[in-house]
Order: sequence, then structure tokens, then C-alpha cells
Amino acid sequence: MKIERLAPVATSLQLSNHPYLNGAWTPLHEEVNATDLAVIEGAIPTDIDGVYLRNTENQVHQPLGRFHPFDGDGMIHMISFAGGKADYRNRFVRTRGFEAEQEAGGSLWGGLADPVKLAKRPGWGAHGFLKDSSSTDIVVHAGRALSTFYQCGEGYRLDPVTLDQQGIESWTPIDGISAHPKVDEATGELMFFNYSKHAPYMHYGVVGADNRLKTYIPIPLPGPRLPHDMAFTEHYAILNDLPVFWDAELLKRDIHAVRLHEGVPSRFAIVPRHGTPDQIRWFEAAPTYVLHWLNAYEDGDEVVLDGYFQEDPTPQPKAGGLPGYEHMMAYLDEESFRPKLHRWRFNLADGTTKEERIDDRILEFGMINNRFAGRKYRYAYSTVSEPGWFLFRGFVKTDLETRTSTEFMLPPGVYASEAPFAPRIGSTEEDDGYLVSFLTDENTGTSECVLIDARRIEDGPVCRIALPHKLCSGTHSVWADRAMLAG
Repeated sequence: MKIERLAPVATSLQLSNHPYLNGAWTPLHEEVNATDLAVIEGAIPTDIDGVYLRNTENQVHQPLGRFHPFDGDGMIHMISFAGGKADYRNRFVRTRGFEAEQEAGGSLWGGLADPVKLAKRPGWGAHGFLKDSSSTDIVVHAGRALSTFYQCGEGYRLDPVTLDQQGIESWTPIDGISAHPKVDEATGELMFFNYSKHAPYMHYGVVGADNRLKTYIPIPLPGPRLPHDMAFTEHYAILNDLPVFWDAELLKRDIHAVRLHEGVPSRFAIVPRHGTPDQIRWFEAAPTYVLHWLNAYEDGDEVVLDGYFQEDPTPQPKAGGLPGYEHMMAYLDEESFRPKLHRWRFNLADGTTKEERIDDRILEFGMINNRFAGRKYRYAYSTVSEPGWFLFRGFVKTDLETRTSTEFMLPPGVYASEAPFAPRIGSTEEDDGYLVSFLTDENTGTSECVLIDARRIEDGPVCRIALPHKLCSGTHSVWADRAMLAG
């Protein structure tokens, strides 16, 4: 392995016993280029060609208040596969907030768990006082990577291979881009939404394969809401209005307290992909909160939507651990809010909704073969979490036709990243490819990249590749075939 280390970023972060500034969540501040990565076990397959990108949170400066892991500065990790070889590099996302804090030599904004008054400058996002760290998701669209922020940020573009910074996306609306824009590989279009504290409270947009904004419409809501994700089918976009959002009375005092509003149903807006506000159709369903949708497709008169239904979306604080962080620990622990793989069916003919549970295990952060995004599909790949933590300890493959599953679990102390599907070159079958993931081994203090045969995930990695440093954990990732990198 050949390693080139870049000039270090300035940091003021101090040692602490914060649960999400240590262990697998220890921030990484080093940026490198690494070529000819060493293989630990197996051989790098020659039948995949593309890049795996992962977004992570890495706090650079000493927090002004109570640090939440979602406050950390965005860092993109890239591993490129071609011809049986792999290269790696990582870069911070140079957001306006990141650059301002580098110049100031310290934090200028509080975080998700802090009061508004901590911010030393106006901020970004639906809150209005946070730093846009662009540390949540990463997609590839129009030949470039786009990193996003969970509370509606500006959207930052990077070269998906070199990670060269290309600045704020030019079509970003004034209310920003929410965490999870969706790319339809069949058309090259990108769909997105945003939300805010002012009417109409939500917008939806479509950007073409030419990276020009084609559609941008309001999705009127009764008040401020906290949608996190969206879905799409071949002809429709699906937005949501779920009964977990800020307490309206506390919000008048700039206190952003989230609660479940009893008696309020879940609502789903289905709108033609390039539709108008008068074409929005609303459907009601059982109250819940959903962080992530898996996929959606059309089936006759029905729109079918799969996602992770939370049984207890506002869990009680967890006892034990670091005092003052009980609430945060509960909201980051899937064992507390209990997400289950779930299916909704919206009948466009009669306006009814049907629901069913697909799997009663605690699962989340699902991935599919993105060539089937928005279309009827068969296989889902979900993560299994470490009880008590926002960490992944294994994967479950679900056959949605037979309702059977297989799984692969990691050894104790080893944690994975979200694992997108990488199709084999020339593949035609939906599950003919690999799951790609970064692992962090707390037993050895190292990280590696693994490839798992998606047809036999229970067999574990077919290849393990050493990485040049230990990665900090984070949230989302994406696989992009080489052809997508050309736009």
C-alpha cells in the first residue's frame, strides 16, 4: 500500500468520555490518498468496476455544548475498484461552516441537542441555527457526488473519484436539500424534498440527468414537520407527514422538542413525478415514524412502499452511561425505537391503505440493487444494530417473495457501515453482485473494506482489504458503477 498524507486540518477537539467521541466513533482528522491497497484475505474480484462512497461524522472542534454524533463534520471515504485492484482516499466536505470554523479555530455553532442561544452566528437547516456539516448522505448524480445534511443543507458536490471539492450545488433551493435525495438510474433524474418552519413547510423537486432543475412544487402541510426520507416509483414520488415532530408550543420559544402527537395518523403524499400541487393524493396509515424507506413500486392500481416502521418512535431515556445523555442514547438505539420491515399499499383507485409486517426483527438502513429502484424488486439487505448503540453488527438479506432470509453477523467488537449492492459486470439477475462495506475493528484499532457475495451473505466476506487508518462510524453510503461516474 502506498500512502500520501495531506496537510492536517486544524482541530481544537479535547479528550473526553463522550460515548460518541470514542471507540468506533473516534473522530478521524487525517486525509490520505492510498493506492495498491493490500488484501488481507481472498482476492479483489475483477467483475466489479466502480466506487463505494461513505459519508461519516468527524467532529473537528471542541463542541460548544452537548455533542450529538450528527453534529460532526462530514467526511467522504472512497474506495475504487477496477481490474482486481483497489484505491482509497478520504476528504472532509469543505462546507461554509467547516471553512468558517477552520478560520476561527473553534466551534461557531451548537448542535442538535443544544439551545439556539449557543450559536455564535446564524446557521442552516430547518432549525435555523445548526452548522450544515453535509455529513448525512451521499449519492452520485450527473457524474458527480452530492453530499447532504439531515436538517436540509445546501448540498455539496465532489468528484466521486478524486473527491475534489466542487462547491455548493447551483440549483439548491433557499430551503435546502434534505438528507435523502433519490437517484433513478433508469432515467438519470434526481428527486429531492426539503422542509422548514414556514408555510408551506415542504417542497419537492426533480433535477434532470443534465443537472438542471425541472420541477419544484410545494407540498403543503399543517405545520412544521420532520420528514427524513422519501421514495419513488416509475411514475410517482412519495412524501410523508408523520406524527413525530416538534412541540408547537415549545417551538414558539425556540425549543426544538420532538414528541409523538397522539391521535394523529401517518399521512403519505403521492404525486406524479413531474406533477403539480393539485395532483397530490393523500393517504392515511397507522401512526409511526420512519427514518428510511427501502423501495417503492407500482402494482396495478396500487403503489407499494417498503420501509422501517418504528414501534416506539419517541422512546424513554436510557438509564446508565454518561449522565445528561440518556435521551440521546435512547434515540440512537434501535432496540429502543424498534424499527421493523413493513409494507404499505396505497390504492389509487379507491383511496384506501393496507399495511403488513414483513419481518418482526429489529432492522434498519436497508439497501437494494439500485437498478431496481422504483420498480418491482425481490431482495433487501438490512443492517442489524448493536444493542444500546448506533453501530451495525451484521446484515440480513430478505427475499420479499418467499419471506425468507439469511444473515451474516460480525465478531464482537467489529462494526460495519451501510452496505450498498454492487452489481457484477454484465449481471442480469437482481442479486448477482456484492455487498460493499467498511468495517472498524475495535479489538485491533484498524479498519478494512469487505466484499460479500450477495447470493450467499451467510458465507461472509469473499475479500478483505486493509485501509490505511481507522475510520470513524457514520451514516450513509452509495455504490456507483463506472458508467455512472461519466454522467
